[in-house]
Amino acid sequence: MPTINHLHAREILDSRGRPTVKCCCELQSGAVASASVPSGASTGTAEALELRDKDAKRYAGLGCLKACLNINQITAFALCNKPLETQRELDQLLLELDGTPNKSKLGANAILAVSLAFARAHALERGVTLYQHFSDLAGQPRSAIKPPTLTVNLFSGGKHAGGQVEIQDVLVVPVGASSVDEALVIIFAVYRAAMELTRKKYDARPLVADEGGLAPPFPSIEAMLSDAVASIEAAGLHAGRDVALAVDVASSHFYDRGIYTIGGKSLDTDAMIARVKGWVDTYPIVSVEDGLEEGSIEHWPKLRAALLGKTLTLGDDFLCTNPHRVRQAIAAGAADALLLKVNQIGTLTEAADARKLAREADWKVVVSARSGETEDDWLADLATAWGDYIKVGSITRSERLAKYNRLLEIERELLST
Repeated sequence: MPTINHLHAREILDSRGRPTVKCCCELQSGAVASASVPSGASTGTAEALELRDKDAKRYAGLGCLKACLNINQITAFALCNKPLETQRELDQLLLELDGTPNKSKLGANAILAVSLAFARAHALERGVTLYQHFSDLAGQPRSAIKPPTLTVNLFSGGKHAGGQVEIQDVLVVPVGASSVDEALVIIFAVYRAAMELTRKKYDARPLVADEGGLAPPFPSIEAMLSDAVASIEAAGLHAGRDVALAVDVASSHFYDRGIYTIGGKSLDTDAMIARVKGWVDTYPIVSVEDGLEEGSIEHWPKLRAALLGKTLTLGDDFLCTNPHRVRQAIAAGAADALLLKVNQIGTLTEAADARKLAREADWKVVVSARSGETEDDWLADLATAWGDYIKVGSITRSERLAKYNRLLEIERELLST
């Protein structure tokens, strides 16, 4: 029975240079582990609240000293020396301690840091890998543990780049790869080809966006998609057979009062669905994320019907890894894939509940990083245990590569057992 002996949090910086929270958890058994939490830029309105200091003189108000103090004083006082049967029991105590619907008292960043650090320490106490521990939390057999399929940022726009196009990301999915190692070899070749295309076609340096995607001045979304296909082919690969595309539309960011504004054109919901379907009909797209804005649950079933049998209808801001919202979407037939981001909801247990609902509905699960990441690699273990796909970012930034390198390590471990 794990018992927390000591909890301590401190403020660190994420990949955008903004503060976030790192928590260290020491159990009475002597097991010690820490975990760092990410932060999103493209966030859904239903996400749990990320507590910030709002002191304009320090990090433009983005400091996390209050969140750390909440762990060091309130949470540590309540949890230390208290025997805990399960992760669910810990997370339930955290929710009760916070007592708000959106985790605004302690902060979702503070709550998640404790939830993750405890899970990692408990795995050490049990003498099992973190991915095995995550799998056990989900009640899965060992046979369910396998490396996820990679979805890797190639081109970026929207809030992750300079807004040169409205949609957020075009990702490449090495569907023909049989291993993580082979997938990364393929991605490297496509990314190099895309860098050369960027230089020749746009006379642009290969500067990257928040998650490492290239961000040349595309004249249109269609040009962005066509350039992704051209990069695949320039790498000597077959688009659709070897490498497919995934699109993060992030529609909420260019939606206002019933209208989507793309390239200077105003589209109503039906026209937006038609535009998305046109991309899917033209390009080898296997996943469309947030093809409509987050509040339009009544319209999402029509989007899914238009894409059914061709590509996944993936919910991110629309679902916010929230079991209640996932349950609503399943009942409405509004999606068939969940983008799982644990910091959207705040605890491992709630994220596991959202995943369980998705699995029971025969949805796919994409375990995702955030645009503001750290060098912590727990996400790779989580995706190995819980995901069909992983969405981390590109292969050019160390906070992303930490996860890919951990996946390579996990793959070797799984092959040797």
